[in-house]
Amino acid sequence: MKKIVLIAALALGTYMVSAQAPEKMSYQAIVRNASGQLLTNQNVAVRVSVLQGSAAGTAVYSERVTGTTNVNGLVSLEIGSGTVLSGTFNAITWGTNSYYLKTETDPAGGTNYTIAGTSQLLSVPYALYAKSSGGGGGGSLTLPYTATTNNASTLFSLTNDGDGTSMDGINNTTTSSIAAVRGTVSNVAPGGFSSGVRGINNGTGGLGVGVWGSQAGSGWGVYGVTPNGLGVYGNASGSGFGVYANSNTGTGLNATSNNGIAANFSISNNANLNNVINANTLGNGIVINVSSTGSGAGVMSSTGTGFAIHGITSSQASAGVIADNNGAGEAVVGRNTSDIAGAVVGRNDGGGFGVRGFVSGNTTGTSVGVLGQVGQNSGKGRAGRFVNTNATNDRNTFEVESNGNGNIPDNTQGNVSSFLSNNSNSVSAAVRGEVKTIFGNFGAAGIFGVSSGTGGFGGLFHASNPSGNGAALVSITDGNGNAITANAGKNGNAVEANIDGNGNAIYAWTPTFSTGRAGRFQNFNEDNTSDAITVSTVGNGIAGNFKVDRTTGTSAAVKGEVNSIFANFGTAGVYGLSSGTGGYGGLFYASNAAGNGPALLALTEGAGNGITANAGGNGDGVEATADGTGSAIYGWIPNFGTGKAGYFRNFNNANSQPVVHVTTTGTGSTLLINHQGPSGNLAVFQSASANVARIDKTGRGFFNNGTQNTGADVAEAFDVEGNTADYEPGDILVISTDTDRTIEKSSESYSTLVAGVYATKPGVLLTEENIDSELVGKVPMGVIGVIPTKVCLEGGNIKRGDLLVTSSISGVAMKADPKKVQIGQVLGKALQDYNQEGIGKIKVLVSIK
Repeated sequence: MKKIVLIAALALGTYMVSAQAPEKMSYQAIVRNASGQLLTNQNVAVRVSVLQGSAAGTAVYSERVTGTTNVNGLVSLEIGSGTVLSGTFNAITWGTNSYYLKTETDPAGGTNYTIAGTSQLLSVPYALYAKSSGGGGGGSLTLPYTATTNNASTLFSLTNDGDGTSMDGINNTTTSSIAAVRGTVSNVAPGGFSSGVRGINNGTGGLGVGVWGSQAGSGWGVYGVTPNGLGVYGNASGSGFGVYANSNTGTGLNATSNNGIAANFSISNNANLNNVINANTLGNGIVINVSSTGSGAGVMSSTGTGFAIHGITSSQASAGVIADNNGAGEAVVGRNTSDIAGAVVGRNDGGGFGVRGFVSGNTTGTSVGVLGQVGQNSGKGRAGRFVNTNATNDRNTFEVESNGNGNIPDNTQGNVSSFLSNNSNSVSAAVRGEVKTIFGNFGAAGIFGVSSGTGGFGGLFHASNPSGNGAALVSITDGNGNAITANAGKNGNAVEANIDGNGNAIYAWTPTFSTGRAGRFQNFNEDNTSDAITVSTVGNGIAGNFKVDRTTGTSAAVKGEVNSIFANFGTAGVYGLSSGTGGYGGLFYASNAAGNGPALLALTEGAGNGITANAGGNGDGVEATADGTGSAIYGWIPNFGTGKAGYFRNFNNANSQPVVHVTTTGTGSTLLINHQGPSGNLAVFQSASANVARIDKTGRGFFNNGTQNTGADVAEAFDVEGNTADYEPGDILVISTDTDRTIEKSSESYSTLVAGVYATKPGVLLTEENIDSELVGKVPMGVIGVIPTKVCLEGGNIKRGDLLVTSSISGVAMKADPKKVQIGQVLGKALQDYNQEGIGKIKVLVSIK
């Protein structure tokens, strides 16, 4: 291990008692290696421990500090600013013990400490002790200073003949209950009028102050506290004030209490006729303002034979007693325990009001002029009752009138009268109107609603709870009359129903025991050309939805019938019309994936068509698609039918379009004809009603005027030696001598095994396979016809008409020497000249000779 030499110096500062001592110590060390060379500009790390009592004492503090040596190998560190490993630096009590400093150094800046040293801290570090305990400055007085003596004289006296303060106490701490100056009477039984702090002003003028309390914020200028006595006691020995409270803009006197009485005013002399409290104001404000946020009374007055509250006013615009409530309680409450008297009685002996409740100045609309309640403390009775005891009185027993506009958003706004049964479990009616008469005259009704203006409703029923399920109006009759009879005397609707949600504007139903109809619409006027029922929608929903919701049902969801001798356009049992640029005149959808019924079934018992379809524009008369494995159009004849399964005909001589157009983009057959009968042809083709071609049941074709095919050769499918991927059009092919009915590329000149050429596009391809075979592993070998063929100049330049034979190049032909040609070697004759180097292609009339 490399040896490191450290020369260390510890620098500590001393501070006066009034100085703010930093919680740090300076540490410096010179770092050298084992050869005595300085370690310059190198990161080092030191673990510092403060040991108490001895060099082997307990570590009261430990930290890790890092630094960088300078060009002289000197590193400067601050103990107290590193990473704390244990202890608290500012908690070390430097003045109560001796301390030692232990250092452990890693010159590489890590935690592998290779050298350690311990030295005692001498007098300089203990200057830190002066910060918290008691070294002093400022003369011979050492702080903190405490002394106890028994002396009847004044122990500490300061006299200032100038304008300054004799003694000033200042405290800058933010701790609670700290005093800048504090006086304490420590005896638990002091003499009368003993004081912790006593202020005396010997001036006889009216401007002196014995004790002055001042507070710059929102606290207290003078604060007095006592458990049972008087926090602050003021006494007037003459005609002055025991306590005088004054304020320019705030409150002159404020008394509060947590559990006791905030203020108590009493006269203990029975012969004293003065008022207990005098309160007056020269302004327009309230003389006494009493407020309570609890459940207690704002003012409670109790008296024997006098008035609990006696209010007198001489102004017509005022009142003897006015009670205001700005919260949720009552302004005036009359309580009565009698069974005959009224808690509050309003009596009118003239033409005014017995009781008048009115609202004035409330712009929010939440106030109530008169409120009657029942049910408090489980009480029973009526919240209000209005009775006419005079049989000859033709006036309304109860009148409610409003001149406001209103909008009736709930039971609190806009209504001339409002009745609310405010019980979620209630089965009572908010309003019950009953008429008991034998007459059915107009107006003889349990509830009679009239709209006499140019707008408004004779009646409005609103179920306002969005989560409610109750009906806005229920009309029930137990007799033979209609539950609802509606009549529009002019051009309005007898019944208009609308829906804002996803329910039904009109929902008519019959219960399980009923045999009637859910709805019936009938027109009795033969001259009325209007629809008996009209259904329309501007939304995306269905204008009319009819459903027989029974799995074993056999009735129709919609039945349309017309009884007419005319076949005019529109005379139909069901008439579907699409008047827009899209949509369908009719849509029939069998939506059950497991269902087998047709989406549309059209039957006719007469001579007409089951379905007649016509496209007046460029569309199709019938368009049919199939998403599954079924048929887009399936025409069939039952075993007793004698008609055609399908018939397509064009009657326009100028129409050049095909009568039937069949197209597929799939991998299946474009047209499949399956003949399962005992005889007949697969297909017959006629021109002018005469047969010109046919394919019989065995698949043999007959064509009156022959056939014409694309391509210029006749080829036959052959198996090849090797992989078909090694062969390409134009290759010369010879018969394989290794495998039956197999061919391969030519590999020698003048081969007598030459058989043909790999055809590029044969006009006719012959095969021994079935027509369903995919001919995998086979190539089409052209045996006769014009075929593009690979050639080279091995036999010389090729001229048109030259005989061609195999060359020594695999799969390539060359010009033949007529003198060397033998039977079976000639491939065919060249139809093009060829004089280029390498292998090319020319057209050859292939004919093996």
